Amino acid sequence: GHSEGAKLVTGGKQILQETGGTYVEPTIFDGVSNAMKIAQEEIFGPVLSVIPFDTAEEAIQIANDTPYGLAAAVWTADISKAHKTAKALRAGSVWVNQYDGGDMTAPFGGFKQSGNGRDKSLHAFDKYTELKATWIKL
Repeated sequence: GHSEGAKLVTGGKQILQETGGTYVEPTIFDGVSNAMKIAQEEIFGPVLSVIPFDTAEEAIQIANDTPYGLAAAVWTADISKAHKTAKALRAGSVWVNQYDGGDMTAPFGGFKQSGNGRDKSLHAFDKYTELKATWIKL
């Protein structure tokens, strides 16, 4: 993000190196445009890219303008706007006024290049079974 012009607000350093893992401290970038790699790729870590917008429609367009769609979140006090926005977002999970909620009985999976199908819940059974038809003439 920094190399493409985003401003590092906080974080960005590798931590817990002694564990042998690759961990980064919580990180915030400001001044991000949706064309930047940091906004277009899935980052599985505590990284927030701040992209300003003026309307809900613009926010939806920005959020959907990526080849991925694993998860999204909406923060609003307007329940109608929450429903409209959640419906318009091309993501497999959408949280309203929270992030990463849910349980094992709810399906989980993404849209677009974030995966096909769903893990967890009854929706996952088809992934682990094969149907067979057997015809016997007696």
